[in-house]
Amino acid sequence: ACAPYRRLHLCHHNLEKMGTEKIDNTHKLLAEVCYAAKEEGESLRSQHGQHKGTNNESQLCTVLARSFADIGDIVRGRDLFLGNTYESARRKQLDDKLKEIFKKIHDDVTRGNKGKTNGKVPENYYREDGPNYYKLREDWWEANRKDVWKAITCDAWGNTYFRATCGDNENTTIRTPSRCRCNDNQVPTYFDYVPQYLRWFEEWA
Repeated sequence: ACAPYRRLHLCHHNLEKMGTEKIDNTHKLLAEVCYAAKEEGESLRSQHGQHKGTNNESQLCTVLARSFADIGDIVRGRDLFLGNTYESARRKQLDDKLKEIFKKIHDDVTRGNKGKTNGKVPENYYREDGPNYYKLREDWWEANRKDVWKAITCDAWGNTYFRATCGDNENTTIRTPSRCRCNDNQVPTYFDYVPQYLRWFEEWA
């Protein structure tokens, strides 16, 4: 699937420039990812009215959800976007940085840690996870996606998600009251669990 125009200009420059020497734990990585999400959210909000045109079905929350999911794919090491030779090299460089950072996090959670991470014993579950650390990256995203969603929707005042997804009971779910957010900080979208190529097909449709 061809990447949509929105993906071509995803705001993750700070991630590309981050130094792996300083980003040595999960909290520092989360700060960088949230900053990238906030910048992306501001960029999309400022351009949405212009590009929406006469398409009244275009919703800012949906656009934000698509970029949120793309950020999730980058973090988890499964982004399909290649671009031209220069962009492809930058993408590989970013993924190499993320692998280096997740190696540090991996070493931390498996070094004599007798606690549990996501209900799994780190020493056993993550032992053979390198060099890509897909399991750890997946669990990291699951644990932190709500904070990334809060960051990307920071300036989405007065916008609601296109369908009722707030709440645990499907019979009583409601739409997001404001800023594309549920009251309990529940993430209203599951786009980040839909394969990227399927999301892109739908976006082009």
